[in-house]
Amino acid sequence: MPIKIPNELPAVRTLENENIFVMTEKRAITQDIRPLKILILNLMPTKIDTETQLSRLLGNTPLQVEIELIHTSTHKSKNTSEEHLLAFYKEFKDVRENNYDGMIITGAPVEKMEFEEVEYWEELSEIMEWSKTHVQSTLHICWGAQAGLYYHYGIKKYPLEKKLSGVFSHTVDYKRSILFRGFDEVFLAPHSRYTTVKREDIESTAGLKILASSERAGVYAVATKRGRQVFITGHSEYDALTLDKEYKRDKAAGINPDLPENYYPNDDDTRTPLLTWRAHATLLFTNWLNYFVYQTTPYDLGKIK
Repeated sequence: MPIKIPNELPAVRTLENENIFVMTEKRAITQDIRPLKILILNLMPTKIDTETQLSRLLGNTPLQVEIELIHTSTHKSKNTSEEHLLAFYKEFKDVRENNYDGMIITGAPVEKMEFEEVEYWEELSEIMEWSKTHVQSTLHICWGAQAGLYYHYGIKKYPLEKKLSGVFSHTVDYKRSILFRGFDEVFLAPHSRYTTVKREDIESTAGLKILASSERAGVYAVATKRGRQVFITGHSEYDALTLDKEYKRDKAAGINPDLPENYYPNDDDTRTPLLTWRAHATLLFTNWLNYFVYQTTPYDLGKIK
């Protein structure tokens, strides 16, 4: 799927170098088709990295995808320049009258705080409520998944004894899940978080189904019956070195983190980690776009209810 992104977004050159089919705005307007409109609420501090990671995964199927980026107005990013935000991002007030085929809510480094203590919780709650009537399917990632489960279903998060960081084996719990169509019986995915949700809380909540999980990392994927809300507790979008950057950042800050599990060859943090989850990450996002967005969204976005 050629992905339509702003002409000067830093991700363009990175993806073109990786042979990902990127379609700039100038070329896209010459195609007489309606692209899938995907809104990304980017809550990650390293916004440019996240833009590139998500664009890479959204740009790998046969249809045109048009992404739009928003950030919260109630929190100012310390790690992304104001110039970048002004050039490529909008705020919720700028898009609230629009409808979208799909939406992605990213993770955020605020897990140790209660949801209501997060600076932008009220704004995020408004966006999640709005998504129920303006977005065909919303994909929540990591803390975004925990926030979505809490807001929509009252499911709490619980602190872990220490940070869960590494690449873990998962299995598909619900074998008929179209989100995991084409997956191997065992697949890998990264996690990086201090909190978790409990399986029993989800299983006792009407309208939710656990699709995949890990013995070590817990529940991985949850969805509503029609896939209007999808929750992924890990970070399948991560690059090969994202966990490495986080580990070395925490180490430099004196946090004394444990090595990410199953990540560095022979647990030697001087060696380059292998990228072992990219194929399944691509398939995960392709399936979401195909089955929960493209196959179900009305041609007239105004008819989303």
